[in-house]
Amino acid sequence: MSASTKAYSAELAAYAAGLQLEDVPDNVIARARECIIDTIAIGRRGRTTQWGQIAMAHASEGGLGLSRLIGPGEVSLAPEQAAFANGLLSHALELDSLRKPGAGVHPGAIVVAAALAAAQDRQASGRDFLAGVIAGFEVLMRIGAATLHSAEPRGFHAPGLTGPFGAAAAVGRIYKFNAATMNSAFGIAGSMSAGLMQFAFEGQGAMVKRLHIGRAAQNGLFAARLAERGFSGPHQILEGQKGFLATYCEKYRVETLTEGLGVDYETLNLCLKRYPCHITAHTPIYAIECWQTELGLKPQDVQSIIIYGTSRMAELNGNKSPADLAMANYSIPFSVACALTGKAADPASFDPAKLHNKAVRQLCAKIDVVSDGRKSHSDWMTRSVLTCTDGRVFEREVSDFPGTPSCPLSMDDLRARFTIMTGQDPDADPEKLFERLCSLEQASRIDWIH
Repeated sequence: MSASTKAYSAELAAYAAGLQLEDVPDNVIARARECIIDTIAIGRRGRTTQWGQIAMAHASEGGLGLSRLIGPGEVSLAPEQAAFANGLLSHALELDSLRKPGAGVHPGAIVVAAALAAAQDRQASGRDFLAGVIAGFEVLMRIGAATLHSAEPRGFHAPGLTGPFGAAAAVGRIYKFNAATMNSAFGIAGSMSAGLMQFAFEGQGAMVKRLHIGRAAQNGLFAARLAERGFSGPHQILEGQKGFLATYCEKYRVETLTEGLGVDYETLNLCLKRYPCHITAHTPIYAIECWQTELGLKPQDVQSIIIYGTSRMAELNGNKSPADLAMANYSIPFSVACALTGKAADPASFDPAKLHNKAVRQLCAKIDVVSDGRKSHSDWMTRSVLTCTDGRVFEREVSDFPGTPSCPLSMDDLRARFTIMTGQDPDADPEKLFERLCSLEQASRIDWIH
């Protein structure tokens, strides 16, 4: 874990700068395209949230440009403002993509938001946009995996730390950086990493969790724009003695940064979240969905539910009385209660009114999250034990759900999800937008994406 003499940052930067779409396997391109489609849909629905409204208002004061604000209307902003707003909107519902196994990264909300702003500002093609997104995914997820998800136990919110690197890689590829300029962008991005976990321990102020994602997209774009002008950064920002890994992480594996680079694609580890809540709630909610199908489970049937998970889940995600919606999205008991009282995959089931819903609160009181001794921050597996009011007991262990790499969404599933997310827009034509996004590589410009 000591500082390395190998130039890992430079090698990763050279790869991102030189990535050509024709060299990328078709299944990797397809996975990246699915994430772009999903991110745009989620960002549109994210406009309905309180923090989304605040972010859009703030970004709109930052000047006009060619980068589109996601959603209906013709709002075009300066690229850094668009990256911030769109990144936050795409994370507003706690529904944006991750990596599996977990690595403290949010690829869609951060990388897609930054790449979209940069590509629209420079009037880049759909191919260049897609190449930038894949470059960003590969850099971001490798850095996240190299941290061994060990930054958060120290109090840092991992996506705010890793995100600027992925965003900078995507923007640098769209700007056609050479390897040296890309490495400078990485060096600058390392000084833009930020985010603290105090909101989770304090139980309030969780809007900052959304902020961390929007700022990561913005900061990575900012780093790339400075590098383009000749601003320089450290050359060994990732592996250096006082660099990213050594400073932020309790433990790390530096070799992960470049191991299998260009052969083993991290993009294939993308996980599209199924429910609008923290990832730690996904496996118990999927257990609930299975019981609803198999048993006809209803809220009134529940005597108690015990969810056995990691120590992190018990410590940070077991809040049975969240004070606001942002913290409620972080609560496993609240999220499971919402799933029991509605369609878990529809954000409408997690409406802010649920915070004050008596039935939901009563269900929360019946749901406990208990540590099974695992210390991992990357393992989402849970074992749920359901006791029914008639005395029956059921148990289910879940590691995967539809949207994970081992259980990807079909095109029909993705289309249905896209329609759910965009159906709130009065002027939306979900089918037309979906079809255009499916043929993204054919677009000479992407100013129609919003």
